[in-house]
Amino acid sequence: MTRNNQAIAKPAAPAMFLFLLAALALPAACAGDAQTIDLIVRGDHVLTMDPEQSVIADGAVAVDDGMIVAIGPAAEIMASYRASEVLAGAGKVVMPGLINGHSHAAMTLLRGIADDLELMEWLTHYIFPAENRFVDAAFVRLGTELACWEMLRGGTTTFVDMYYFPDSVAEAVESCGMRAVIVPSTIDQQSPDAEDGEQSLRQAVDFVKRWRGRNNRIIPIIGVHSVYTVSPDGLAKVRAEAKKLGVAVGIHLEESPFEIEITRKNHAMTPVELLDSLGFFDGPTIGAHVVWPSETDIAVLVEKHIGVIHNPTSNMKTSAGISPVVDMLAAGVKVGLGTDGAASNNDLDMWEEMRLAAFLQKVSTMDPEALPASAVLQMATSGGAQAIGLGAEIGSLTVGRRADLIQVDFSDVHFVPTYDVVSHLVYVADEQDVETVIVDGKIVVKNKQVLTVDTRRVRAEANALAARIQAALAADDE
Repeated sequence: MTRNNQAIAKPAAPAMFLFLLAALALPAACAGDAQTIDLIVRGDHVLTMDPEQSVIADGAVAVDDGMIVAIGPAAEIMASYRASEVLAGAGKVVMPGLINGHSHAAMTLLRGIADDLELMEWLTHYIFPAENRFVDAAFVRLGTELACWEMLRGGTTTFVDMYYFPDSVAEAVESCGMRAVIVPSTIDQQSPDAEDGEQSLRQAVDFVKRWRGRNNRIIPIIGVHSVYTVSPDGLAKVRAEAKKLGVAVGIHLEESPFEIEITRKNHAMTPVELLDSLGFFDGPTIGAHVVWPSETDIAVLVEKHIGVIHNPTSNMKTSAGISPVVDMLAAGVKVGLGTDGAASNNDLDMWEEMRLAAFLQKVSTMDPEALPASAVLQMATSGGAQAIGLGAEIGSLTVGRRADLIQVDFSDVHFVPTYDVVSHLVYVADEQDVETVIVDGKIVVKNKQVLTVDTRRVRAEANALAARIQAALAADDE
């Protein structure tokens, strides 16, 4: 008995020794097996904005070569990957970058130049004349840099821009590290960069050819100002050119009662019906505003897969109206959010757009359940990506999408206490709470500081330009 016990006991010490050696070697073995990547972004909560709107507690996102390669619990990500940089997540919420689906970025330089006016008076008596007088390529480059600074600080990673001198817009976007769909505007009148609609369309086509495929963050398409500034023949020509190029078209659509009235008067149709009759919707289309669609119009928007961008602040400020967002979403329209330009907003704060979008629908329908926080957050991220035609690339944190994401700092007093992360993101958070911004896997805002814009230079140049504009306007009044 003793002999047998001893015989059994003798190997115990070596076995234990081997076990300890294996245990000690395990971290090294795991580290050796870990995949080397560029970046890991951690957060107390990771909001994926996938179809299930999954929220991962103590989660992380693994990024390599501009792409999301993994997402899950932080412990699993840290065990599987070794990153060149790891962003700590204590007190942070990680989520997709915000998508501003409609803007005129360079109009930051016209912020406050004409306020408290009805849309058509504001546009025809103040904005169009000011643009023709003051806007040139340098103006657009500087104004877009200023806009990028403002948008990046607030967590916007992608914007759709409809303006003039598109090369200047693209150059600014390229340097600041954002993602943009750039829409040179066709209009049947003299504009800052063209004598008429034909010239503006030719320039738009040339712009697409120059920039297509040059930088994956810059998506060139072509655009139309509206049905009341471009003839039916011109509208048809724009779509024909877009088809040849294989790109989408952007347009201001059913923004005001004026647009509805003049189109009915001239064509006995709504703007949506007119465009549909011209075959304008026979290709990807981004329609900005869409404040006054009829039930028939909404059916067309669904059938033709039109992306709609809701601009609540601008629509309110110019008294354009309240868009029936709830009805469009219920019908199946793809709806995103936008700020419009800073001359009609007067800022580029997408957090404000989310709050106002929700509140407008609640008060206009007298239903507090209309457009809940989760739906609005989707409009600003994954829904917005779908509306602008980039749903397969951005808008949610899933493997294989581009790494456009942000960290929101939940340490401010207005997050105390936090019962519901999604509710707080929509109804509490603002642009000052954005801690980190990553576009295409590159950190462009860190510790709330924009890294890719020379903010001192842009501030000085913008103030100097504004002083010249103000002096010129004052001289007119003498």
